[in-house]
Amino acid sequence: MASVIEKTIRAAVTPAIRAVSAINRARLPDGSENPFLRGVHRPMREEKTLTDLEVTGAIPPELDGRYVRIGPNPYGDLAKGHHWFIGDGMVHGVRLRGGKAEWYRNRYIRSRQLEDKGGPPAAPGPRRGFGDTVNTNVLGMGGKIMALVEASSFPVELDGELESLGYSDFGGGLTGSFTAHPHRCPKTGEFHAICYDGMAADTIRHVVLDGAGRVLRETPIAVQDGPSIHDCALTENHVVILDLPVTFSMKALIAGHSFPYRWNNAHRARVGLMPRGGTGEDIAWCEVDPCYVFHVGNSFEDGEGRVIVDVCAYETIMDGDMPGPYGKPLGLERWTVDPEAGRVERTTLDPRGQEFPRPDERRFTKSYRYLWTMGLPEDGDLDFYAAMPLYRHDLDSGESVVREFGEGCIPGEFVFVPRSHDAPEGDGWVMGYVIDRNERTSALEILDATTLDTVASVHIPHLVPPGFHGNWIAARP
Repeated sequence: MASVIEKTIRAAVTPAIRAVSAINRARLPDGSENPFLRGVHRPMREEKTLTDLEVTGAIPPELDGRYVRIGPNPYGDLAKGHHWFIGDGMVHGVRLRGGKAEWYRNRYIRSRQLEDKGGPPAAPGPRRGFGDTVNTNVLGMGGKIMALVEASSFPVELDGELESLGYSDFGGGLTGSFTAHPHRCPKTGEFHAICYDGMAADTIRHVVLDGAGRVLRETPIAVQDGPSIHDCALTENHVVILDLPVTFSMKALIAGHSFPYRWNNAHRARVGLMPRGGTGEDIAWCEVDPCYVFHVGNSFEDGEGRVIVDVCAYETIMDGDMPGPYGKPLGLERWTVDPEAGRVERTTLDPRGQEFPRPDERRFTKSYRYLWTMGLPEDGDLDFYAAMPLYRHDLDSGESVVREFGEGCIPGEFVFVPRSHDAPEGDGWVMGYVIDRNERTSALEILDATTLDTVASVHIPHLVPPGFHGNWIAARP
């Protein structure tokens, strides 16, 4: 934990550092050549409500709810030093009910930063004293629709029509930053999160909420260098902490870059197993070869005291000044975390580059069979402009089904939706947005989860920019 003196010094020098950063940012190239501000990433300038949507195929009548995805949509002038991860948040949603697509809506997250740039008025609610942009995930929590971001702002509650109701600290229980990836335990209904904070280089927190969205406890965990921990994992008895070598960079911040996290060769890569009800002192730390992981597919215990974690791994990521998450993907890996040996064994399940792994989440924390992922371009171009496939992995047989959407078609994250609460694992649909960059249109594609054949397409007559995370939020959870 940082001493009082260290915290005082950091608080005192921050305004000066921010001033220097602003001066240096003005010297950076303008945004006209930034790939995350043009082409398919060109921000939408208008909030739309469309109720006359063309549908091909047949929307399953069992689907009653909203598919909602969030991502960055920078407002106003193209910014110098812009990074894809920090654009103003915008949600895009489609309401399905009774076999019909009732509407498509896109709405900005009403932050003060957005209002300060001339955008819509800010939503009410508590702030943390600095940036309040929220742009990374949106999901149902405690019967509410919550938009999330890591490292900085409190979450934002949305209403059923995707308007920002207000910022939330979960009734006062959340004392610091939250995460983009809280994981729900199917058995207890609890949400578990590992939260880092850009202003606290030496501490992360394990935050637990009950099924109603009330904070049960916050547990500090000592770290070094200010690691960026985008996701975590959860098993029946453990929370899995991914402390990997992307860390806060004061050099990048002073140089004017808006996302000051960089690959750090000096940071020790490790995975921590923390008992669900334990403290930082109870963590069993296990060494892992240097790499980075944005997203976990699933995790469970193998009966021999080891933890299995399936991840999409990168050899390096953000190794230098760059406007997006450029790096070298290593494919889908299975990590066996052995606390007795203090090591992590890595096994490649599929060497093709891929991201956004999603299981049948009823199997989260348990052994499972099926996983859906989005393929990455073979040329390593990670600005999400090239055509990419969708994979369905059968982890028992080792076989995979591949769905290609065609030249110029770019899928985002696809989420699995079960046919019913008690349907067998993998029986249902996967859905997500697909861009047609040639036609400048989009569609919500609903696919058979087994074959990846199209069941229905909800056509959206404009291009929905590539975003981050989406979820199916059922009307009756």
